[in-house]
Parts: sequence; structure tokens; C-alpha cells
Amino acid sequence: MSKEQFQIDETDGPAKTRVWVLHPDIKNNNDRRNAGPALQEAVALAEALPNIEVLGFDVVPLRTVNAGHLFGSGKINELREILHDKEIELVLVDGPVSPVQQRNLEKAWNVKLLDRTGLILEIFSDRAATREGVLQVEMAALNYQRTRLVRAWTHLERQRGGLGFVGGPGETQIEADRRAIDEQLVRLRRQLEKVVKTRALHRAARAKVPYPIVALVGYTNAGKSTLFNRLTGADVLVKDMLFATLDPTMRSLELLDGPEIILSDTVGFISDLPTELVAAFRATLEEVLAADIILHVRDVSHAETEEQAHDVRDILKSLGVPEETRTFEVWNKLDLLSDDAANAMRERAARDENVLAISAITGEGLDALQTTVAEALQGALRTAELSLGFADGRKRAWLFSHDVVMSETQTEEGFDLTVRWSADVERAYQRL
Repeated sequence: MSKEQFQIDETDGPAKTRVWVLHPDIKNNNDRRNAGPALQEAVALAEALPNIEVLGFDVVPLRTVNAGHLFGSGKINELREILHDKEIELVLVDGPVSPVQQRNLEKAWNVKLLDRTGLILEIFSDRAATREGVLQVEMAALNYQRTRLVRAWTHLERQRGGLGFVGGPGETQIEADRRAIDEQLVRLRRQLEKVVKTRALHRAARAKVPYPIVALVGYTNAGKSTLFNRLTGADVLVKDMLFATLDPTMRSLELLDGPEIILSDTVGFISDLPTELVAAFRATLEEVLAADIILHVRDVSHAETEEQAHDVRDILKSLGVPEETRTFEVWNKLDLLSDDAANAMRERAARDENVLAISAITGEGLDALQTTVAEALQGALRTAELSLGFADGRKRAWLFSHDVVMSETQTEEGFDLTVRWSADVERAYQRL
């Protein structure tokens, strides 16, 4: 999706696109989000774009949706005056806007307009860094644009068909544009298939040295990247911004008293994630589908943490994550809560074996997190004493190869070893 389409100024100069954000608060639409927090999120999404200046925002209560204009005529006239006085160039509507509604509102207000899907696609287009991410965003944007081809401009007239002067009418410009988009989608799918095959080869190579995969998922800005950096020592971008990171990152991590794992940091989810992006990023999120353990990171300091958690679970379900995949909720950002609220969270988490309360900033709870993940992968660990003769070299080598030896002392008869292992590893050893 080109920035020029929406006249978003990305020059080096100081000029910024003047933006107004609207959240339609539609009655009886079963939206879990409250209007106030939803508007704040929409403003944060707008500010995630470069060279944007949000000059105002408003919640617009709606009893019914106007099929042609979304809003009623009175509200449209009221907003026209505000947008004109503020010299607004771009209006962001936090919700779905049909192609006809978009065309009519742009004419009525003489501005460009983006709905929630278009805005998120713009952010993803700006943030995608890897070849795969760029291709997926382009495909999602083209699928979105395909639905925007309405008879809104004079150039969408019927072209002349045939070779002679008497030829019948040809295809409309709309049909030609749609065909061009379909052809471009086919080309992008072919390119993406090549990238996916390359990544599949990398995954097959990792399978030969089968490290467990632990995937971090969660609502955007929940602190996944901060946690990822803290655990792995990586330098993934951390910023108080929605979708600060987009492309997935993977690093190896040796857990405390546990195995070496692959830790995967994924794109943050969001409510009403465009269906085009869910489909396009299914390939990127294959690491989540193949994960041995999923850590659902939540920002428990957020006013709508429960609603955000519900959205994440819905998206995981839509992606087809197997129900048997072990999932832990990681209640992050305890450092942003009051002492009483943080203590209450710790007490609630302590009562649920699938919940861990942490602060990725201060490091609180990270040792317990690693121990819990290790036990989930290996089972509970216990310490044992073993004595091996000099002739038991194969068993001794096996123990060291599985990284369970804590200490070793050579004796006259052989070796005394202290090992720390799970029941599964112990049974495997006994079968030698």
C-alpha cells in the first residue's frame, strides 16, 4: 500500500500530516472494548505512523450505522466545520468503513480517510523489515485495496473494446484494476512460496538438533520484546509504541537448570486484527503453531487487560494453534502497579500453576519463569548420585551429552557423579 495513496508526508522536512481520530461508539454491536480505552488505542495507532500529528480525537455515539455515510448528516456537518478549521488532511476512523462510506465521507469533508484496517496495514507496511514480512504486507494491502475499487472517480469509465470502430464496450476500469491486482497477487504468492520454502529448510535443519521452541505471544505493547531481550541478551527494538516490532526474532536460550531452547518473539496482536493480515501472517506465525510451549505475555497494568487477553486467545484459535499446546500466562509490568495491586496479582498468580507474575523491567519472577518452562519441558527435576566404572564410558558420555551432570569425582573404581534430571531422562538412561 503506497504512502502516496493517502498523501502521508514522509519527506525529510518538518511538515507532518494533520490527523483527526474518530471512534464510532455503536450501540448494541457486542464490542468488548469500552469507548474511552478504544479511542486511546486508536490514537496510539495513529501516532505509530511516522510524520503524523494528531490534532484531535473524539468518540462519536451511534444508535444506528448510516449505510451510505456511516454518521448522520448532523454529525457530518459538525465535523466538517471542525476539520476545515483545523486544516485536517487525514481522518482515521477506528472501525470498519465500507468503500461507499469512505468515498462519501471523503467528498463531504474534502480529506483522505483511513479505517482501522487501512491504518494497521499502513503501520505494518512501514515496519516490515524482512523480505517475507514485506511480501506478506503487500499481499494483505492488495487484498484490502481490491475491496476499495468503487465507482468513485471519473477515470473508472468503461473502456472501448475490440479492434474496430464498431467494437462493443470493453471492461470497466474497475475490472481492469481488479485484474491487475489479481495478477500482482499471483506474483507475490510465488515469491512468498520461495521464501517460505527457504524458511522450511532452516526449520528442518533445526529439527536435526531438536531444541524445544518457546513462543512469546501477546497483545501489542505487552512487553514481549523487553522480556525477550532480558532473557536472551538480544537487542530487539523496545519502544512504548504499538507494533514497535513486527518481524519475528528467534534466539537460543539455556534455561536455568533446564535445556537449551529456541525463544521466539512474534508480532503483537490487536483487537479487530484485519483478516487480510491474519491470513498473510499465518506463515510468519508458523513458529507459534509448532511451539512446544506458548508464553502469553499480558500487560496487567492496562485497564483492559482481560479484553486484550480474550482477543489474543481468539487470534490464536483462528490461527489453528493446537489445543494441547501447553500455554502459560505471563502477567507482566508488575512494576507499573501500586504495591497493593502488585501483591494482589502475585497472590492470584500463585494460586494458578499456569500463571506467572513478573516484571521484565526489574527482572522479578524471571528465574521462576525459566524454572517453570524447564519443568514443563522436562518434568520436575531431581538430584541423584551415580557411580560408574571405567568400563561405563558410553553411559558417562551419554550423561554429559544430555547436560545433566552437576559434578564428577574420579575414584579408584571409576567415577562418582551428581546428576540433575527429569523422570523422562532418568528412564532413558536406564534403558541404555
